[in-house]
Amino acid sequence: MTKHKIYTMSFASVYPHYVKKAEKKGRTKSEVDEIIRWLTGYDQEGLETQLQKETDFETFFEEAPGLNPSRTMIKGVICGVRVEDIEEPTMQEIRYLDKLIDELAKGKAMEKILRK
Repeated sequence: MTKHKIYTMSFASVYPHYVKKAEKKGRTKSEVDEIIRWLTGYDQEGLETQLQKETDFETFFEEAPGLNPSRTMIKGVICGVRVEDIEEPTMQEIRYLDKLIDELAKGKAMEKILRK
């Protein structure tokens, strides 16, 4: 089976779009970073290293220090698909992140986004 194109895309090439989407709605880059760190377990230095290395999405999630166990509480539709129904693990992680960024851009409180 052929890998989905997003797996080989550089995380660093999509990251500015996450930030732009958030900032357009009055949110901040630091909030985007907090979401990514919460989801993946990277610290800020680790996140910046991955961005500098232009790591692809697949590697970004494979090398994540500790995927947050609470991420399974993320529910809803992204790109017309329910995130909880995605069977391929890497795609599900990518869509979890997309969903969290969407929630941020929609003005949801960080406490709710981070499932506290």
